[in-house]
Amino acid sequence: MAQTTDATDTTAGPVPVAGLLLAAGGGRRLGGRPKALLAYRGRPLVEHAARVLREGGCGPLCVVLGAGATEVRGRAGLSWPPGAEVVVVDNPDWASGMGSSLRTGLAALAATGASAALVTLVDQPRIGPAAVARVLAAHRSGAGLVAASYDGERGHPVLFARRHWEGVARSADGDRGARAYLREHAAAVTLVECGDIAAPDDIDTPDDLSLLD
Repeated sequence: MAQTTDATDTTAGPVPVAGLLLAAGGGRRLGGRPKALLAYRGRPLVEHAARVLREGGCGPLCVVLGAGATEVRGRAGLSWPPGAEVVVVDNPDWASGMGSSLRTGLAALAATGASAALVTLVDQPRIGPAAVARVLAAHRSGAGLVAASYDGERGHPVLFARRHWEGVARSADGDRGARAYLREHAAAVTLVECGDIAAPDDIDTPDDLSLLD
C-alpha cells in the first residue's frame, strides 16, 4: 500500500515537485561523446529531456552534468524550457556512476520547497511528458515512492517524496542509482504502467543512436 505524503496544501495549491535530470554520462560506448550533447531534433539531447520534465508538470528543475559539462553549459544554457527555474550543477565524480549524480542532485534540491523529486535520465528520449505526468499524478494522489513500469518492469521516471531523499542518497552507489533503496522498499513503491505512452529504451551504443531519429 502506498505511503502518504504532503503532496498538496489546501491553502496554497499543490506543493512543487522538482524534476531531477541526470545528464552526466560520458558515453564510453559511444566513443566518449557526452550523452547530454547528442543531437536530437537539431539541439542537444539535454534540452529535450529538460523540456519533458517541465511539460510533464515538474518545477523547479535540477540538471546534473558531468562529462563535457563546460560545453553542455555553453550549448544548452540559453535554451532551457521557457519560464522554468533551472539549477545546473556539476558532479565532479560523475565517472563513478549514476549514484553520485543522484546524490549531487538531491543535495542541490535540499534548499527548495519541493515535496518530491522526479528523476529522469538524459538518454531515454522515448520517455515523454505523458509518462512524467502519470508518475506525478500518483504522487499528487498520496504515493511517496512511485516508478513508471513497462509491461510490469520498473523503469523511469522514478519519484521520491522528500522524506526518502536521505535514505536514497545513502544507498546510491556506483551505477546502481536508487535500485537498492527501491528494492528494500518494494512494498511501498507504486508502479504506474506507462508502456502505452512511452518506452524505456536508452542510448548506450552506436546502434542505439537510431532512437534519436
